[in-house]
Amino acid sequence: MSDRRDVWITGIGIVSSLGEGPIAHWEALSAGTTVIDEESFAPYLVHPLAKINFDAQIPKKGDQRQMEPWQRIGTYAAGLALDSAGIKGDKDILGTTDMVVAAGGGERDQTVDGAILTEIEKQPKPDVFLNEQLQSNLRPTLFLAQLSNLLAGNISIVHGVTGSSRTFMGEESSGTDAVRIGWSRIAAGTSEIALVGGAYNAERRDMLLLFALKRLARHAPWAPVLADPKGVPTGSAGAFLVLESPEHATARGAKPIAKLSGVWSERAQRNEPGAVEAVIEQLVKTAEAGVTEGTAILSAACGAPEPTQAEAAVLARSGLPVRSVTDRVGHGLEAQMPVALALAALCVAEGRLFAPLAGEPLEKPFDGTLSRAIVTAVGHWRGEGVALVERVD
Repeated sequence: MSDRRDVWITGIGIVSSLGEGPIAHWEALSAGTTVIDEESFAPYLVHPLAKINFDAQIPKKGDQRQMEPWQRIGTYAAGLALDSAGIKGDKDILGTTDMVVAAGGGERDQTVDGAILTEIEKQPKPDVFLNEQLQSNLRPTLFLAQLSNLLAGNISIVHGVTGSSRTFMGEESSGTDAVRIGWSRIAAGTSEIALVGGAYNAERRDMLLLFALKRLARHAPWAPVLADPKGVPTGSAGAFLVLESPEHATARGAKPIAKLSGVWSERAQRNEPGAVEAVIEQLVKTAEAGVTEGTAILSAACGAPEPTQAEAAVLARSGLPVRSVTDRVGHGLEAQMPVALALAALCVAEGRLFAPLAGEPLEKPFDGTLSRAIVTAVGHWRGEGVALVERVD
């Protein structure tokens, strides 16, 4: 790693149930605020997106209309990140800014899906019925505004980010890999500045249905995920980070918020007992590198029982102070690692942790100076990720 360059975080854009922007999030975290909706999608709970004036970052109504909610969330968060980094509207810099996006698929036609699920139980030959629907009503139920790579496209159109572009799909793993690729390219010297992140809209019945069919949708009432992992408490959120080489940032007079010192991604053999625990423990040890003073862990735990229990066991053994990101903003799948990294960077920049959560035994008081934050993210059915954020003195 000695031949790699440092990678600075010079911009943060984040929207969630706690509000928009770093200041609003730090104030909400400090106040212990949690926003949960247990009524709209009963019996399931979601962390709903705060009221956002999308005109502020997406001024053209036509642009907004052709985007799905998750695309608007992501495009808005990206604009906030560019503002934060001081490069919004700078055509010269934006023309060389690379982009790595984590994105899901489009939203489904809920009316069609619901009708099929209702009728299929009445069919003497369900497989024949389903094949008929695939040829007519069901199809992939996709149209152009639902393609995953259009989040990057919309960011490019609205904000003028026209460097190289990559889009990753794959739930939580895609969020980790989007950040990892952006970090790796800058660290290796093949990129100078990059916009990385993702977005997720939790307020959609098609995704809640998928989680429910897997018996992974979190039922109300709310409870801390690490202490009581009985399902995924999804949350609407978007987060983008501007990553930059120190040389590039210094040349334009930009100051770092924090340093991204590493991102590691793995896939354990989930059918092997103890595999997830072993992988995440090794990744945490790699990030920790034997340094515990001033170090804390921010967990982006998904809430699915087995992987979250494995993650919690590793966190308990670490002896480090822990804070659950998911308990504050919900779980945003593709966006979860970027969201957690944004909050980790805020904590490191402030030099302190927000207060522990009542009912979460892993969250202990921490009154020291925070200089390092390890972010852990274990996917609900695949993918383990860890990242390290450090203070820049």
